[in-house]
Amino acid sequence: MEQGSGFSLMKYGTAASLAMVLLAYWFRSPGQSGLDDRLDTVLSSLLRAESKVGMNNARPRVAIGLGGCVDVIVDGVTLLNKIGLPPTGQPLHHDYIENADQLAQSFAYFFAPGAASERFVINDTLFSQLVEASRELPDNRWAIGGNAPVMAGRMATEGCDVLLGGSFSPDFADILSQHITVAGNVVEEPDIHLILEYPSGATWGQYTARRANRYIVHSDDHNPYLASLQDFEVKLQDFHPDLLVVGGLQMMDSFPFQQGEREALLSRLGSLLSSSSPRTGVHFEMASFVDEGLMGDLLHLVLPHADSLGMNEQELPNLLSLLRGSNITVLSDPNPRVATVLDQMRALYRLVNQRYRDANEDSDMGAYATSAKGRPLTRLHVHTLAFQAMIVTRGSQWKNTMSAVAKASLTANRHVCGSPDIDPSKARLIMDESFSVSSKEGSQRIPLEETRPVSCWHEEDYEICVAPVLVCTEVYQTAGGGDNISAAGLVLQI
Repeated sequence: MEQGSGFSLMKYGTAASLAMVLLAYWFRSPGQSGLDDRLDTVLSSLLRAESKVGMNNARPRVAIGLGGCVDVIVDGVTLLNKIGLPPTGQPLHHDYIENADQLAQSFAYFFAPGAASERFVINDTLFSQLVEASRELPDNRWAIGGNAPVMAGRMATEGCDVLLGGSFSPDFADILSQHITVAGNVVEEPDIHLILEYPSGATWGQYTARRANRYIVHSDDHNPYLASLQDFEVKLQDFHPDLLVVGGLQMMDSFPFQQGEREALLSRLGSLLSSSSPRTGVHFEMASFVDEGLMGDLLHLVLPHADSLGMNEQELPNLLSLLRGSNITVLSDPNPRVATVLDQMRALYRLVNQRYRDANEDSDMGAYATSAKGRPLTRLHVHTLAFQAMIVTRGSQWKNTMSAVAKASLTANRHVCGSPDIDPSKARLIMDESFSVSSKEGSQRIPLEETRPVSCWHEEDYEICVAPVLVCTEVYQTAGGGDNISAAGLVLQI
């Protein structure tokens, strides 16, 4: 967990990254000259774009919920070998995990394409076995985890004051940044999430991972019930945030609630969001969802109150499919083309805003009307391995889009490599040298210019910005990447 003065750390990281560029220039081999020149120029240009805007003297106030856990981070293949689980001959998707055979099938299903996934383990004995085996691995790492705490840590590091809705043990609460105030119960036994990481090229039996990623399993007791919601709601009244962020609701996915219990919890959360000030931005961070009932509840009770959404290349087509009336898409291309993602983003932006207009069409917006139903979507951020893409409505409250996309791109490398300093010798560009703005025939192609790597243009009522990611080649950790990236992008826009 990142701690201390985040603003000074950010400035140090930027200066150190520039120094890395200069060192790489002097010590590279002649055969690498062309590629290294391009990478160095892209890095220095992204750093300049990031630094074009800074924080105001006052620290932005951000409220983030809900939940939290202890992450136990291990090498996934090593853990499965440790418990004697052989590779399966039948990769299969399972909504939740009941036994070791299903764990092997589910892990193999996502491991080969290198797609991130998270599943609830309904078998307490199996989960306890996995936790105990993880403790015995020599290279295991423990950290504060969960979408909300990870985003809170990044935002505190980047210069925000944060109200965090989550339940933590006293030991873990003590190591949070001094700029994070916790709203939630103290628990003696926090929920544990096992993060099964694997690098690109890792093998498990006949399977080889196409890219570095993680497979997460949990068996939560506190998070599915939004245990910190009541305390968060109370403290939020006097906090007056500039931004309200909600994430971690995938902990409700496939959980065995009583009839009506989940809907009641999400209705209460929706009421909290709807009561927030119009001046407060509301961001919802997507995650790995497979429970169509839960997704239906989110679409009706939570998403209408958010004017900003963040997600990865798996979650985007999943949400879009549901909005179009189709089924959940469990697995999508883990390395999509820019044009494909932009087309999906445009479609999602239009569908969400059409739902907003439809919801208000029959409302009495005359003299007796008090407010609109929900909020229009004015910001959409999609993070992929190769690039960052953002749609922002022109004239909305979200500012500094170009610098925000650059910062998100740089944060991807910083988090995955585990260092605020970006070392060009440990990075590569996998985004194409030019990209089409759409899959439609005859669409414009935009070249990747090393000196201006962030491409921005206007369409309809919004601006689109795309930036390449300096993909880390010596992976420290992929888990929490999306949360760090989304949080960093938001910081410069509030």
